[in-house]
Amino acid sequence: MEAEYPPNSDDPQCETYLHQEAHIGQEESDVPPSSSLPASTRCLIVISELRLKIFQLVHDTFTGVSKNNNKTLLALALTCKLFTGPALDLLWQDLRGLAPLIRCLPQSLWKVTGKLELQRTMTFDDWSIFCKYNHRVRSLNTAVYETVRLPLDIEIWRALSYPPFSLPLLPNLTSLTWGEYNNETFPYVYLFVTPKLMTLDMVRMGPGTSTFGPSEQSMLSCISMLCPSISHFRFGFYGKDTSTTLQSWSHLKSVKTEQISEAAILHLSKLPLLRVLDFKLPSIPMSANTQKLLQRSVFCAIEELGVECEESLALLDAFFEKLCIAPKAISCVVTDGVDSIPALPGLISRLSNACAHSSLEQVRLSISDLAVDPDASIGAASFQPLFAFRNLRRLNVEADCNVRLNDTVLLQMAKAWPLLERLFFRPYCHLSHDVTPHAFVSLLQHCPCLVSVSVFINWSTIDGREISPVIPYQGFAHKALSEASFGSPRIRHPTRIAAFISAIALNVESIEAWDPDYYDVHPGFEKYSTRWKLVDHLVKSFSMVREQERRTKLNGDAGDEEFRGSYDHYGVVQPAQETENGEATVGDDHGESSGEDSGSGYEYVPYEEQVTPEEE
Repeated sequence: MEAEYPPNSDDPQCETYLHQEAHIGQEESDVPPSSSLPASTRCLIVISELRLKIFQLVHDTFTGVSKNNNKTLLALALTCKLFTGPALDLLWQDLRGLAPLIRCLPQSLWKVTGKLELQRTMTFDDWSIFCKYNHRVRSLNTAVYETVRLPLDIEIWRALSYPPFSLPLLPNLTSLTWGEYNNETFPYVYLFVTPKLMTLDMVRMGPGTSTFGPSEQSMLSCISMLCPSISHFRFGFYGKDTSTTLQSWSHLKSVKTEQISEAAILHLSKLPLLRVLDFKLPSIPMSANTQKLLQRSVFCAIEELGVECEESLALLDAFFEKLCIAPKAISCVVTDGVDSIPALPGLISRLSNACAHSSLEQVRLSISDLAVDPDASIGAASFQPLFAFRNLRRLNVEADCNVRLNDTVLLQMAKAWPLLERLFFRPYCHLSHDVTPHAFVSLLQHCPCLVSVSVFINWSTIDGREISPVIPYQGFAHKALSEASFGSPRIRHPTRIAAFISAIALNVESIEAWDPDYYDVHPGFEKYSTRWKLVDHLVKSFSMVREQERRTKLNGDAGDEEFRGSYDHYGVVQPAQETENGEATVGDDHGESSGEDSGSGYEYVPYEEQVTPEEE
C-alpha cells in the first residue's frame, strides 16, 4: 500500500514517505475493548469532536514550521483505526498542486523529469487509490511557482479528464486557487467545479497576456452556474470582463476583478454581504441613470473599496458623485492618466462627501499622469477635506507631482489624525524643502501610534550644527516608529542626522532616502545615497547605546537627578502648538521652548546653504 498522506514535493524525505508500506488500520493496531482503557482514552473514543479538536491543534501548531510538518499527523494516522480518518482528513485538506496526489499512486504509473509525467495508462486500481484521498481535499492551490510546485505534464491532465466516476475530481472542494502557466491548462479548471465551492481565485502566473477568448468566457459563465455558492472571487486576467459571471452570484462577500460593466456595478451595489470590492471602471463615462441609481442605499456592508480607471480622473469623480457609503478603507487608482493631477483636489473633496467621516481609516491615492508638467505640484491644502476623518490610520499618496508640504500643514495633519499609523507621500524628483525636523517631531508627538512615515524633510538645521550635549526636545522619544523614508535630501554629516533620529525615535529599524529611481535624475545620487545608508547603520548603533544607558540608569543610578536630567529620553515634553503666524512650535502656551531654539541646540539653516559649492 502506498503512502497515505500528501508529501511536499520539496521535502528531502519525500521518497522515504512515498515507499512506506504502512497498513493504516491494521488489525493489530485496533482499539482494545473500551472497558480495559483509561477514562481519558475512552473519552477520545466516544467524543469524536474532542478527537478532531486535538488533531486540529496538532495540525495548526506544526503547519508552516518546517518541511516535515506532516510527520506528527502521519504518526497519529498510523496509530489505530480510530485516529486514521481525522488525521488523514487534516493531512489532505489543503493541497498545493495535484502532484502530491499523483505521487501517492503506484510508482509504476509516473516519473519525474523536471515535471511529473505518466509512464502508462491509469487503471481502475489506480483510480481506487485516488478515491481514498480525493474526498478529503477541501482546498486546492495550483498558483504556486514551479520552484515549489512540481508541474504536471499535459498528458496527466488529459488522463484526469476521464475518471470512472462523475466529476468533480475533488467532490468536497470548497476553495480553488487556479494559477495558469499556459493556455493549455485553463480548460481543465472544469474538473474541480463543485456546488460546494465558495472561494474561486483565478490568476495568470506565466509571462505575457493569456488568450482569453469566447471559449474561455463561456467556461467562466458555466462555472458561475455550477458554483452558485461562491462568496469570494478574484480574477487576475488583465483586461478580461467578468460582468456576466458576477451577475450570477448573490452571496458574494469579496470581489477583486478587472473591468466590469455598469450593470455589474449596480448588481454588486445591492448585495447585502459584499464587504470587499476591487474593480476597474468602464472606459466610458458612467450614465446619468446609473449615477442616479447609485445615490440610493448601496454597498451597505462595504468595508474595503478599491476603484481603478484609465486615462481620466473624471471617471472616478463621476462614480463617487452620488455615493453615500461607510467603508473602512478606500483606494483610488488612475493608470495612464491625462490631466489627472489638476483634478486630484476635486476627487479628494468628493471622497470627503461620499464617505462617512467616522468609519474611514485608510486612504490610498495612486495617480499617474502621462502629460504632467515636470514642475507640476499640488498644494497641501488639497488634503484638508480629509481632516474630517478623525479615525484615519493610513494615508498613502502616490502622485506624479510634488506635494507642497510645510511645517504648518504637517502639524495640522498630525492634530487631525491622532490614530495615524502610516503616512506616505511618494518622493518626486522635484521636491519642496519646507518641512523641518521640528515639524517631524511635532508629527511624532501627536501621533503616538505612527509606525511608518515617508515625508521629504530638510535636514539643514541638524546637518549644519555640531551634535548638542543636550538631549533634543527635553528627552522626548517616540516608541512606535520603525520605518522612515525622507525622499532625497542632501546632507554632509550622517553622524549628526543619525544622532538626532536615534534620540527622538527609539525603535527605528529602517531608514531610506534617495530612491534608486532617481539614479539618472540627480548627479549626486551615489554620494548622497551612500551617506543615507550610513545614517541607517548609525541609527541602529546609537539606539542600542541609548538603550544600554537607559538600562544602566534604571538598575543602578535611578536616584542621580543630574544624570537623569542630562540623558533621560523619557522626560516631560510639551505638546506641539501653532503660533499666531501659523508656524509649528514645541513648548508651552507662553512661548517657552518654542521655534527652532526650543532647547534642541539646532538653528534653522536655509536649504540652499546646506551644501557647499564643492559638493554641488
